[in-house]
Amino acid sequence: MTRLTIRIIIILASVIFIGLVSTQIVWVRKAYQIADQQTKHEIELALIDVVQSIQKHSGDSTFLVDPVKLVSENFYRVQINEELQPYYLESMLKTEFLNREINYDFQYSIYNCFNDSVVFTKVVTNEEDPADDMQSAPDMSWNDDGHYFSVFFPTLQIEVLSEMKFWMVSSFILIVVLGFFTYIINAILKQKRLSEIKTDFINNMTHELKTPISTIALSSDVLLNPNVIDNPERLRAYAQIIKTENQRLQTQVERVLQVARLEKEEIELRKKDCDVHELIELAIPTIQLNFENENIEIKTVLNAKNQRIFADEMHVTNILYNLLDNAAKYAKAEPKIIVSTKSDEKGVYITIEDNGPGIPKEYQKMIFEKFFRIPTGNIHNVKGFGLGLHYVKSISQAHGGNVKLKNTSNSGSAFEVFLPFGIEIVK
Repeated sequence: MTRLTIRIIIILASVIFIGLVSTQIVWVRKAYQIADQQTKHEIELALIDVVQSIQKHSGDSTFLVDPVKLVSENFYRVQINEELQPYYLESMLKTEFLNREINYDFQYSIYNCFNDSVVFTKVVTNEEDPADDMQSAPDMSWNDDGHYFSVFFPTLQIEVLSEMKFWMVSSFILIVVLGFFTYIINAILKQKRLSEIKTDFINNMTHELKTPISTIALSSDVLLNPNVIDNPERLRAYAQIIKTENQRLQTQVERVLQVARLEKEEIELRKKDCDVHELIELAIPTIQLNFENENIEIKTVLNAKNQRIFADEMHVTNILYNLLDNAAKYAKAEPKIIVSTKSDEKGVYITIEDNGPGIPKEYQKMIFEKFFRIPTGNIHNVKGFGLGLHYVKSISQAHGGNVKLKNTSNSGSAFEVFLPFGIEIVK
């Protein structure tokens, strides 16, 4: 699957997701508005029935025009022509609400125009112990030309939402489906990425192994020539070439095996007291020898006051070698490397800075992943499997430390490795 195909899939999926979510939001909002209007209409009809029942009970035949007023979102004011007994009103409200299946908590108040005040207020709830923080009815201005009572529903919006089970379930299903498709898209991207890394690794492996194998084959053909036996110097030279290339092959295979053991957590650290500065001084000559034709310059700034740690000497040396090797390989025509150290109460910090081209921002978060190498197309001017930085990170973490890429003042790269002391170091 090409990058263009994946990009088209992501764009189409995003458009579909946005469309589905937008449609669902619109329909849920409309459904809520319809349910809210229907509920309020049922409440209004129930309150009208209460007024008519009160008038019938008192023998009042006066026709009241629109006795029920919706003052606010969930607050009703009801006009009547006489004084009311609170519990009689409560009984009537409960009866009419029950007839219309309105089983919500409510608060009612009675206003007496003779006193120009609210004479009674009570909260009616289905719970034995109503919550103390239940929302109270808002203040309102009463008309002192008549008698009124009010009804306030503190949880009306919640009750309406609770009755929209179909829409809640459908919204949940939609979220699950969107989550599933997001997971699928993410899995496709990861699979594509793994495929690219795998292909790049195979290409790198082919180039890394092809050269020494070809060199060994050519040297073997020369050694099979009978005339070589009479030339000991030439015989020794080609034997040395075979030995060097064989060691190179062993090194490459060992790198792959080391990472494989790291993934299986089969590497056992053999820790002992070691001096970081000594390990740096031992690693530098090896790099200088490997790059003796590159006019390499390595400067050390060893400022760590306490450079002794309890660690695996071989693996720490390999960390230094990998970082120095990368710095030399990716540096400019004349590699210049600065190795510096510092320490604090926790451990030792080792920084290796080069004068190379640097690492693009889009790849900086991926450089420590196994087999990852910055894409260079079919150009393989820098050898490697993409295992070095992954190995550095794994071994650093195995020691309880870490490694990170730091910003530099020039265009190069700087890697800082932190290694804890491991045990209390005697100063």
